[in-house]
Amino acid sequence: MRGELPKNTRTELSEPHSPQRILLINPGSTSTKLAVFEEGREIRNETVRHSSAELAGYSTIWEQFPFRLQTCRRWIGGQADRFSAVVANGGLLRPVEGGVYAINERMLRDARSNLQGEHASNLSSELVFELARERKCCAFIVDPVSVDEFEPLARYSGHPSIQRKSLSHALNIHAAAGWAAGEVHKPLGESSFVIGHLGGGISIAAVRAGRIVDVNDAASDGPFSPERTGGLPLQQFISLCFSGSHSEREIRSLVMGKGGLVSYLVTNSTEEVEQRIHSGDMKAKEIYEAMAYQIAKEIGAMAAVLKGDVDAVVLSGGMSRSAMLTGWIEGRVKHISSVMVHPGDDEMKTLACRVMNVLRGQEQAKEY
Repeated sequence: MRGELPKNTRTELSEPHSPQRILLINPGSTSTKLAVFEEGREIRNETVRHSSAELAGYSTIWEQFPFRLQTCRRWIGGQADRFSAVVANGGLLRPVEGGVYAINERMLRDARSNLQGEHASNLSSELVFELARERKCCAFIVDPVSVDEFEPLARYSGHPSIQRKSLSHALNIHAAAGWAAGEVHKPLGESSFVIGHLGGGISIAAVRAGRIVDVNDAASDGPFSPERTGGLPLQQFISLCFSGSHSEREIRSLVMGKGGLVSYLVTNSTEEVEQRIHSGDMKAKEIYEAMAYQIAKEIGAMAAVLKGDVDAVVLSGGMSRSAMLTGWIEGRVKHISSVMVHPGDDEMKTLACRVMNVLRGQEQAKEY
């Protein structure tokens, strides 16, 4: 995984008049999304899903790296594709402003060290680096998880030794905000949304003028998700931590990876949960609806951040394809504003467009 960055993985761009073909990678907790775009047009895409059983053999995210890299190589196959760039979302890096970042060694070191926590997105910069090195092309990330646009009041936790951090599905949230602004016919800079990214992790964000001014940390706060606990009752959690029954690594795995639906129903598949519900499993229905209940509660909290000035509640991410789940959520939050469902299929297009701007010299890649 380690090595010196080749010159052409920094910012050396392809010939200005050659077709710009871009390979895109977006590793999530339960999937790896891949796509190829040429001149802004999608050529190919697939979401390769990873079951909880498939990932069970890896005790850490970085143990998954060879598996994820092989997934990408297998998907690319024997194609003779020549890419102008390889691009991905970014992980839990240092707090940064939104934008396109060229891969550098400092970024790789921070990603490898899980600087702000362990998550599949930390693999993205290393995956991009390896694949770009093999193909002798540029390597970038866009809008990493650690994009920080918080306002001062959002940083207070309740104790000075702990500060709330801005860690979210920023790429998807920014893309959804841009889409929603078009839907409500308002400039992005004049709009306010509550945007829920519903995936393996759940981010519920207050977005004002295109900026994520507050959001739950999907690794430790907010609703439970297919494999995360979200926020837990603090006193009981402290007792569990000091019970002697679990190591620190086991506790971290319990919160992020073995929590949520996995802990209750032994699956991270919402499709499987809905099949159980349709088969008459009332316990599965109660647990699934409880997740919708918690999502709705967090949407209400973010609406308060925006002082009720909400142009729309936007539900995005893979789970927003579930009419059952979004219907339950809408039933609880429709008094706040209209509810719009946008599964986030333009997330990869957003990655491609931003990097195309850099390749064409219309946007400057930032240095991490």
